[in-house]
Amino acid sequence: MDASTKSRIDSLIATSPIFVFMKGSKLMPQCGFSNNVVQILHSLGVTFETFDVLSDPEIRQGIKEFSSWPTIPQIYVKGEFMGGSDILIEMYNSGELKEKLEVALAS
Repeated sequence: MDASTKSRIDSLIATSPIFVFMKGSKLMPQCGFSNNVVQILHSLGVTFETFDVLSDPEIRQGIKEFSSWPTIPQIYVKGEFMGGSDILIEMYNSGELKEKLEVALAS
């Protein structure tokens, strides 16, 4: 990945304490996995921002290299990569996600 793409990804992640790279937007997810993430975050009542990777092939490929994670969506909390849809679902079901987000958003 070139330095420009890495810089753009860093800038996007910095725009919100919770940031999601996904297919579509939080108002109109374009895949079931992205929709799962949006529904979980909405159910927890947290504010988050998204980026539609379908709108930018460089970011779509670059984020996979950036995180060393092959799939979309990808969730970042306070700049830290949390995982994708499956991990978020597991954390949500165990109660761990709510705790992590409360701690991260309080600090």
